[in-house]
Amino acid sequence: MKTSIFIAASLDGYIARSDGRIDWLIAATPPGDEHGYNEFIADIDTIVMGRKTFETVLGFDGWPYEGKRVIVLSQSLAAIPDRLAGKAELHRGPVLQLHAELITVGCKGLYVDGGQTVQSFLREGLVDELTLTHIPILLGAGTPLFGALPHDLPLWHQRTRVIADSLVQSTYSCRKPAT
Repeated sequence: MKTSIFIAASLDGYIARSDGRIDWLIAATPPGDEHGYNEFIADIDTIVMGRKTFETVLGFDGWPYEGKRVIVLSQSLAAIPDRLAGKAELHRGPVLQLHAELITVGCKGLYVDGGQTVQSFLREGLVDELTLTHIPILLGAGTPLFGALPHDLPLWHQRTRVIADSLVQSTYSCRKPAT
């Protein structure tokens, strides 16, 4: 199973404002440019996201993950809303257990999304690939993408591209390549 992160952050490392809004991200995304997301998501069969990310997605027009298994990682969410029955499921954790279960059921491509969820998977050394798109804005405060780690996590650069003359997207391998 390949575990991947595909996420955007401000230049100062935030993925949302302090109140959870992502208006700055939506405003910075060029119209009609999916910045590689469609190609990325085509290889994904399961998405794990945190509660805050899930709550943000609930505000979108329509459900963006048709045909994908969606798991919401939360200790505080009581239940998945009835309108999403069969489209999303709740998991209380821990991430090591969830990751092992997904391997057992044959998951091939796992997409991890949301600040605390991304941090949990990175802390446990479960991420294979990280694609980060830097948005040219400084927010000064908000939800940080990265948090404390028990040790250094070396990354190996795979590629970088510039999107619409302003967004910088880099992909890294989180596991040492075979030599």
